[in-house]
This record gives sequence, structure tokens and C-alpha cells, in this order.
Amino acid sequence: MKAFVYGADGASISDVPQPSPNGPQLLVRVRACGLNRADLGMTKGHVHGSAGGVGTVLGMEWAGEVAKIGADAHGVKVGDRVMGSGAAAFAEYTLADFGRLFHIPDDMSFEDAATLPVALTTMHNALVAVGGVKPGQSVLVQGASSGVGLMALQIAKLKGAKLLIGSSTDRGRRERLKDFGADLAIDSADAGWVDEVLKATGGEGVDLIIDQISGKLANQNLAATKIKGRIVNVGRLGGTHGDFNFDLHAARRINYIGVTFRTRSIEEIREIFTQARGDIWPAVLSRKLKLPIDRVFPFAEIGKAFEHMDANRHLGKIVVTL
Repeated sequence: MKAFVYGADGASISDVPQPSPNGPQLLVRVRACGLNRADLGMTKGHVHGSAGGVGTVLGMEWAGEVAKIGADAHGVKVGDRVMGSGAAAFAEYTLADFGRLFHIPDDMSFEDAATLPVALTTMHNALVAVGGVKPGQSVLVQGASSGVGLMALQIAKLKGAKLLIGSSTDRGRRERLKDFGADLAIDSADAGWVDEVLKATGGEGVDLIIDQISGKLANQNLAATKIKGRIVNVGRLGGTHGDFNFDLHAARRINYIGVTFRTRSIEEIREIFTQARGDIWPAVLSRKLKLPIDRVFPFAEIGKAFEHMDANRHLGKIVVTL
């Protein structure tokens, strides 16, 4: 089968053996894939958890049809239209765990479905299960113009956030954030953004920050969070290291939590899918929760899709079809 593989000379489409499902796995005929920032890093030789390096079939988000089922997989049957996350998605066929997927609604395309699994599960977990967002609270999403960031805005609004703030360093994308629920859009590259947040919250700071940037923003995030507020660190697009004001952290009694799928067991990941399905699935069915597709590329042009992501001018998801 054809797959997008990272090799000694970079990533390219190659022929690889078709996998076979065992135990709780199922084999999916992939019809569409969503690109994510971690995929871009792996095309440059970076490692993402246990994934990456020469010989890796790239990709972590897909939509397609069930082709075969392992002996211990349940809740699915051959021919079901499903979407999910997991390794080796950029291929004609991929293996999936039966508990790490959603069934695609009848009226949803494979392209739209491929935009959702990572964003839905990542941000439902960060906002609700870990962040404990409540109606009437204020929320700041750092990196809000990414696909997962746009989903965070929508889930926060769905959960009754009173004040919703999103950040983007691109003016055009900041202007679009209101379409996804933001009441205020800030430029996190502007040194005055903390003052904007404090002004909007009557000097207190926000109840919850969903942080996809980190790095040099760590202390500004602390200053923008109210006493006994929460910061959930989801991503580190701005750097994995930075100065951290422990005194400010302690004085404001902030609950600072880091999350990632990379160190979670499959049982934990299944539970995340179950929680999202049980809580916000009606909003997916009604399209209250959805993501825009910036561009769709055929699989033969997947290299161009990554060039488009690397240019960092898109809003929403980049999708590849097979």
C-alpha cells in the first residue's frame, strides 16, 4: 500500500506492507487525514512520543471505513464509517484501537470528519476533564487560531464561558476568532496583552488558560490568571523552556497542569473518547462544534500540504484525501 514515510532523505510517499489487525485493533481504509503540528515536526526528523525517526509512517488523525476487525474489538463492524486518532494515519490503510474512534454521522463527509478527532478529544479533556470549566467563568485560549484552538473556543462557549479570549499573532486570524465564540482577541506577541486581559476581567485575571504556546509566555500567563485559577498546558509551540516565576505562581495559588496523549495508556485514551462522546457528541451532530477546512490536497500532493502548513498562513484544518 502507499504511505507517507519519513526516510533518510526526508518524508515521501513509499510502498509499505498493509498491516493486519490483532486483538482490540481494526483495519481502516483511510479516506481522509487531518494534518497536525506534530506531523510537521516529524517530517523534519523530530520525535513525538514513541513516534518519529527513519521508517515511520506519519500521521495521527484519519477518517475512513472499517475493513477488518481484530478478535477483541467490539462496537464496530466492517463497513462502518469511523474517524479517530493514532499512529501511521497517512496511508491507504491504518490500524486503530476500537476505543479510540468515533462513528461518522451519516451526513458528514470524510473530509470534515478528518478534522475532528484530535481537536475534540484534546480540548474536551483540557477544558472539561482537567480544566474544570464552569458556566460563567472566563477562559483564555493561547494559540486560538489553530484547529484545536478553534475547537477550544467552541467547547468553552458551549460550556457557558462568560468571557472568552483567544490569542493569535496574525491580525487577519485574530479578526476571525469572534466567528468561533471569542469576545476578545489578543496578540500574544504584544507585550501589553496581559493588561488587556486584566482590563477585560476587572483586574482579576481569567479563571482558566488553555495554553498551546508556553515558552516565553509562562510568566505572562501567570500574571493573567486570577487567584486560584488554572492553567492547562496543552502545547509548546513557543518553546519547551522558559523562565518561570515560582513566587507569582505561589502567590496567586494557581493550579498549573500539563497534559499530553503521549504518556497516556490506551485505557486512559479510551476513557477520553468515551467522555467526549458522552458529553459533547450532540453538539457535533448539530454542527455546533465543527472546524473550517482551509485546504484539501490529494494524497499525491501531501508534500505540498505540509509546505502549506509550514507557511503558517492557514486558519483551520488542512486535509489530505486518499
